[in-house]
Amino acid sequence: MQIERKVLGPIGTNVYLVWNSETKKCVVIDPADDAEKIAAWIRSRGLTPEAVLLTHGHFDHCMAAEETRDLLGVKLYALDQEQAFLLDPYYNGDARFYRRNLSVHPDEFLHDHQTVEFIGEEWTVLWTPGHTPGSCCFYIPKQKTLFSGDTLFRESFGRYDLPGGSVTDIANSVHRLINTLPESVIVYPGHMDETTIGYEKRFNPLA
Repeated sequence: MQIERKVLGPIGTNVYLVWNSETKKCVVIDPADDAEKIAAWIRSRGLTPEAVLLTHGHFDHCMAAEETRDLLGVKLYALDQEQAFLLDPYYNGDARFYRRNLSVHPDEFLHDHQTVEFIGEEWTVLWTPGHTPGSCCFYIPKQKTLFSGDTLFRESFGRYDLPGGSVTDIANSVHRLINTLPESVIVYPGHMDETTIGYEKRFNPLA
């Protein structure tokens, strides 16, 4: 499995391209902005897209979600608890920060503990509320890889002071991740640099 990151959008969001080096099938996680650039990125690697995944519904993670989906000809996935957030420009932050009317409509909604298969790997969906009500992480056990969105950062965690946020929920979500996943798991967050579960057990303020 190969992983590349581009930082896109007005708040510097990590957009991940994840692919199988043998089959060349890929997924995009959190298309923050510039769908054309994301599509060109995929073409430059000679990859075949399978899906677009969203960790949560804030505008800075999904501004290019529908356009990316349409350009790639694949389905867009998000957690079921995030449906209202994605649809409402006030809650997803777009109306408050950009005064537009962003409303994102995924093709399929996923569920906590659901296992899905993309690029020949099994992905486990983990509901991690707190930053938003329907924030989630995507965990690939075989690869010891976690895409944590805005739930878990290096020595930090997602904001809980925005609409729909909860300090209790974010603390519980971080505890769930660092206390149940192996320390060797590499964490790819929605902002900033990667970390590991073991490192966060030692240095995260919520540990």
